[in-house]
Amino acid sequence: QCELQGLWKNELGSNMTLSALDAAGAFTGSYHTAVAATNKRIVVSPLKGAQQHPSTKGKVTFGFTVQWQFADSITVFVGQCFVDRQGKETLETTWLLREEVPSHKDSWKATR
Repeated sequence: QCELQGLWKNELGSNMTLSALDAAGAFTGSYHTAVAATNKRIVVSPLKGAQQHPSTKGKVTFGFTVQWQFADSITVFVGQCFVDRQGKETLETTWLLREEVPSHKDSWKATR
């Protein structure tokens, strides 16, 4: 079974640090992205999330939100943790980013 607590790095050079789970499965942490569509300086941003209670098969699903401190946007991630035969843990995630737009008519282009 995966342990979400700790430091995680992805193939693009981003990293996040996750706290221990509380009794309800909630966690907090920080995310430092290596890629962003902004001219502003990238800084570490806070995250909050939850892990679903592991199934009887020991699989771990989770979700978290990152509140970017350098951009007018927020990203939500959902995923599952996998462990290979050698014990290496891998997080597979999908994300949606919503950025601020000036008006309702621009809403169609606000989500990636």
